[in-house]
Amino acid sequence: MVFRVVATVVSLAALGSASAFAADMPAIDAPVAAAAVNEGWIVTLKGTAVVQPEFEGAAKYGLSGYPGLSIRRPGQPWKFGAPDDGFGFAVIDTPWFQMGPVARIRGERDSSDVKKFFGMKDIDWAIEPGAFVEVYPVDVFRIRGELRHGVWGHEGFVGNVSADYIQKFGAFTVSLGPRMEIGDSDFMNEYFGVSASEAAANGRITPYKAKGGVKSVGAAGAVTYDVSDAWSVTAFGAYNRLVGEAADSPVAKKLGTKDAFTAGAGLSYSFGVDW
Repeated sequence: MVFRVVATVVSLAALGSASAFAADMPAIDAPVAAAAVNEGWIVTLKGTAVVQPEFEGAAKYGLSGYPGLSIRRPGQPWKFGAPDDGFGFAVIDTPWFQMGPVARIRGERDSSDVKKFFGMKDIDWAIEPGAFVEVYPVDVFRIRGELRHGVWGHEGFVGNVSADYIQKFGAFTVSLGPRMEIGDSDFMNEYFGVSASEAAANGRITPYKAKGGVKSVGAAGAVTYDVSDAWSVTAFGAYNRLVGEAADSPVAKKLGTKDAFTAGAGLSYSFGVDW
């Protein structure tokens, strides 16, 4: 049921975009995926430093870093990328529609890092492969949906839906828009459920089983400056609030918080390869 919501949102967005462009767009070029292989690729490597909660639901903050990667064909028109997008590349790429594989890395939960989480189980780092869809109803507005499945840290399905208003001012690109994350029962219970043994060991909370649904809602914004054709720097921030089953969990109500703030900066470098 949860992921019918994601699929419906993405489908409606795509249909709406198609209708808006049908009247005034020229014939859409063939997808880039069908182009000759010898055209090569443009690879963008990213490094990001971010201040954010130590893990899901925690009130304690820490500094961390992570890499990023995106790939596109030479000659493709510029496409916006938000700092909180998963990393991947478009297999289908038209002026108003993109689709392709995506992946994210979700941080671990080391309960010893936050005193109130004593007795709670640790959760390993998770890799979440999946797919994304993007549509542009107009040039300055992007709607993006991701659907992924976790391995290692969790084995649930998780989805993200976002929208961004985008403006370019010379070498600067500014974006702002809402965010929503959804998880199935396996995902939600892994991060927000409390077993009887955990409750007994912690002593402050009672057992809790989290159901699937909307995990959080919020907003994110970013400013990117293109130093050159190859280099760019980005500053960004976000606010997300746990809702539904996640907000009702003792993880948020007793041990941590429903509110999460994020601030960070990133550096990107793009180069061509002939694969």
